[in-house]
Amino acid sequence: MIAAAEESALARTRRARRIDRVLAVRYPDARCELDFTSPFELLVATVLSAQTTDVRVNLTTPVLFARYPDAAALAAANPEELEEILRPTGFFRAKAKSVTGLSRELVERFGGEVPPRLSDLVSLPGVGRKTANVVLGNAFGIPGITTDTHVMRLSKRLGYTVSDDPLVVEQELGALLPRADWTMASHRLIFHGRRTCFARKPACGACPVAAMCPSAGIGEIDPVRALAMVKQ
Repeated sequence: MIAAAEESALARTRRARRIDRVLAVRYPDARCELDFTSPFELLVATVLSAQTTDVRVNLTTPVLFARYPDAAALAAANPEELEEILRPTGFFRAKAKSVTGLSRELVERFGGEVPPRLSDLVSLPGVGRKTANVVLGNAFGIPGITTDTHVMRLSKRLGYTVSDDPLVVEQELGALLPRADWTMASHRLIFHGRRTCFARKPACGACPVAAMCPSAGIGEIDPVRALAMVKQ
């Protein structure tokens, strides 16, 4: 087991990159699991994904985008009709306000197009750095680290950071990995968090990076029982 407190910065960097390479083999299908066909659709879907699952969002967005295919249409949406479409995603009133607000801003300030700049994206209603990095990385190919709950949890478990501040975690994780790998490394951590390194009881006995993890052993260590926990 790694003694994180005694690890040098260089050793931590090398370990983080080895872990990412192993996770790349474990999860060759790692990707953004939100369905989208444009930067606008990804932006809206990411906002809607708060406090719900990507699966639920993917069930909702086909109806949403069939009715409101672009920023101009969504900006002019009837609030009651929009809320009813978004109801399954939870917090539907707040989400309806966010997506109509950001759509109006897109129309008024950016000609209805999603800007490929983090500073512009975070100026939109309901859009923070996490959402902005999802859009930049997956719609525009601009590397970004997505500090969702899985990335936050795994970054601490793997000894990359001791912080609970998403901005600090983004900066510290970014310092460990090559910039070109930020987007995919985030996907791999998210896949690992969803499939193996669970919040309540990780499947440590079936984890491919257990030998490099300072938290190895906090979950199920029996290989057979751990493997049965792993989600495909």
